Amino acid sequence: MIGLGCWQLGADWGDVSEDAAMAILDAAVDSGVTFLDTADVYGDGRSERLIGRLLAQRGPDAGLMVATKLGRRAAPHVASAYTLDRFRVWADRSRENLGMDTLDLVQLHCPPTEVFRQDDVYDALDTLVDEGVMKAYGVSVETSEEALTAIARPNVASVQIILNIFRRKPLEEALPAAVEAGVGVIVRVPLASGLLSGKFDASTTFAADDHRSYNRHGEAFDVGETFAGVPYEVGVAAAAEVAKLTPEGATTAQLALRWIVDQPGVTTVIPGASRPEQARGNAAAADMAPLDAATLAALEGIYDERIREHVHRRW
Repeated sequence: MIGLGCWQLGADWGDVSEDAAMAILDAAVDSGVTFLDTADVYGDGRSERLIGRLLAQRGPDAGLMVATKLGRRAAPHVASAYTLDRFRVWADRSRENLGMDTLDLVQLHCPPTEVFRQDDVYDALDTLVDEGVMKAYGVSVETSEEALTAIARPNVASVQIILNIFRRKPLEEALPAAVEAGVGVIVRVPLASGLLSGKFDASTTFAADDHRSYNRHGEAFDVGETFAGVPYEVGVAAAAEVAKLTPEGATTAQLALRWIVDQPGVTTVIPGASRPEQARGNAAAADMAPLDAATLAALEGIYDERIREHVHRRW
């Protein structure tokens, strides 16, 4: 299933007006998208509030599921901040932003690694499920090791992880473990921050408030969130090779999304979109035929030759 990542509707991807954001949401839903992923810190709640407008307009019969996240409002962002009292405050704010009495899915938002090992964190989340604050909870992780730690917990419903043609390590252990445990897998950064659209070159520039400008070396958050941790020049060259494999009638972005959809264990993938036509194009990847064996082998070769040394050991 192809959903919509809504980080860009809040911040960190350049300016997206409210009208443009609503047009993107409408285009995605009209194209069959039913899963929307956001977080309480995307634009300090702006992304959630825009989704709340969509939910109000579409009504309860639209069949939409919203996943949000909490934890990054903590300052400082340390393990001791992950408490039941703070979870209540953050979840109540998200419920107000989204206009939802009960949140569909709440994910820990890439917390410090030690959080994944703390019993009291899961006890607090279980309490909020029992109280009807949320229907289910999951985790958003940076590394495969964090995913494996969370998957071992009995009530974790989902794991959100970076997986794409340039980030393959989760295929080795994390996704098989999720399948065995019955845990859903939400894939983020599927296009490596746009690299896998095949539209960038060495001269491409980004706005100052776009994380692809200010976080290339991890200045603001984990560098793996920007271009999937691949050095930009390396990624551009590798993406040009990927683009040559694009099937006739498809885009390179659709090829990259189709590759993810076909990986065993993937529940949904959440590409972002900065324009309505991008949202429609991303959704259409679900209708592509699976990639053939020759294409899959060529993509693996590009990874092994150009990308593996930069990312595989780290995440």
